Amino acid sequence: MARTKSRLAAYLPRMKRVLVIGSCGAGKSTFARRLHRSTGLKVFHLDRYYHLPNWEQPSDEEWFETVQELVKNPEWIIDGNFGGTMEFRMQHCDTVIWLDFPRVVCTWRILKRMVTYWNRTRPDMAEGCNERFDWDFLKYVWNFPKDRNPALEARLQKFKEKKVFHLRSNGAVEQFLSELEK
Repeated sequence: MARTKSRLAAYLPRMKRVLVIGSCGAGKSTFARRLHRSTGLKVFHLDRYYHLPNWEQPSDEEWFETVQELVKNPEWIIDGNFGGTMEFRMQHCDTVIWLDFPRVVCTWRILKRMVTYWNRTRPDMAEGCNERFDWDFLKYVWNFPKDRNPALEARLQKFKEKKVFHLRSNGAVEQFLSELEK
C-alpha cells in the first residue's frame, strides 16, 4: 500500500520564511536549529543580532536596519520575539511557529540555562553576553502568558493569510518535527 504524504510534508515546499516565536525558555532556538536540519533553511537567532557585547543594545534604527537585512534573504528561519519588529517580520514570513509552553516549563528551562551556561555565552547569543542571574527576566518569563500572549494573538489575527502552527507541548513539537523528517 502506498504511503500518503502528511499535510505538513505537503506544505514543506512552500515553507521558505519561517518565524519562530514564543516565551523565553520555550525552546525557540533549539527548535529553529532542528527545523534547519529538516529543511536546510538558514537560521538567524535574533538574540545574536540584537545584543552587543556586555548586553548593550542597538538603537531602534540600527535594530530595524538589521532586521530588514535579515528578511531580505530568500529563505530563512528567524527565532525570537522582539516586539518592535515582529509585525515587520510577520509581513515577510510565510509561516509562523508559535511555541506556547506553560510558564513552569519556560521558567524551569531558563533556570537550567542559567546554570548550564553560567558566566559563558550561549551558542545562540552574541559574544560577550555571558549568562547571568536576572530576577526581572525570570519574572518576565513567568508573566509572559498573561502579559505577552494576548499581543501575540492580536498580531497573528492581523496576518490570517500566514500558515500558523501553534505548538503547546514537547509532544506537539516532536510530532511536528517527525512529520517534517518523513
